[in-house]
Amino acid sequence: MPAGASSEPILKIAAPDFASDLDLSGDEVVHLLDLAGQVKSAPARYGEALRGRSIGLLFEKPSLRTRVTFELAIKQLGGDSVFTSGMIDAREPRKDVARNLSRWTQAIVARVFSQKTIEELAAWSSVPVVNALSDLYHPCQALADMQTLRERFGALRGLNLAYVGDGNNVAHSLMLSATRLGVNVAIATPPEYPPNKDIVAEAEGLAAASGASLKITTDPREAVAGANAVYTDVWASMGTEHEIEKRHRAFRGYQVDEALFSLAAPEAVFMHCLPAHRDEEVTDAVIESPRSVVFEQAENRLHAQKALLLMLLE
Repeated sequence: MPAGASSEPILKIAAPDFASDLDLSGDEVVHLLDLAGQVKSAPARYGEALRGRSIGLLFEKPSLRTRVTFELAIKQLGGDSVFTSGMIDAREPRKDVARNLSRWTQAIVARVFSQKTIEELAAWSSVPVVNALSDLYHPCQALADMQTLRERFGALRGLNLAYVGDGNNVAHSLMLSATRLGVNVAIATPPEYPPNKDIVAEAEGLAAASGASLKITTDPREAVAGANAVYTDVWASMGTEHEIEKRHRAFRGYQVDEALFSLAAPEAVFMHCLPAHRDEEVTDAVIESPRSVVFEQAENRLHAQKALLLMLLE
């Protein structure tokens, strides 16, 4: 182990890639959250852990939090990153991109439009591929969210998490990550924009195994009632901007405002993966309230991703 790294054992992830949330077992997620807490409290102990390692950042979508936190995570662990942007298959096939980067780097972090791109990169890469966002999953965000909830409440099991809005990648990853940690999850979406049925079925199985519950509803008030955390996301993500007017009509009534948030538990926190469209999916008053933890979530992207990289590469 490089000098300066922690002497405590780091659990190596069994899966070769982190293409979706379920590439981590429940035990591995718990270990990652423990490790993220250690990295956050004593960053210098891990400052040389990735010395001599280079990681490729391959982004089809623009980014603030994902790019900055991954670049800083790699740098603060002693490694180097190389960034490239644009459509991955615009100039050459994905399988060639993966095989080239595999010869130069020790991991590939990809933020892409399609989950199929992640899966093809992973199939052809000889180094670990990390899903930094796709149309189906946002697993790194969910890890930071679980870290944020555990810091705030001390334990995850038995918490009630309500998600209100689009049944999108954030909703999918929250269901998969939270239910297997014993968090009760309620998802409220308009009828036209439900979460993926196959992912719901997976999350239902995870909830049954952990003793948690999963509720899918079209009633935001039902989802939020008594929740310890209320989560929302933008109504039109990148790639769906052409549907903005249609979505605004469909999501009318799904805004997290003071009235809806007041139905949650007295100690409830407000969560958002950011960027937020203030006074659309959430009012400015809610996101700026003392109960908002959106910037704690953003900070924890750095620490959770450090832990993920350590478990993949250490």
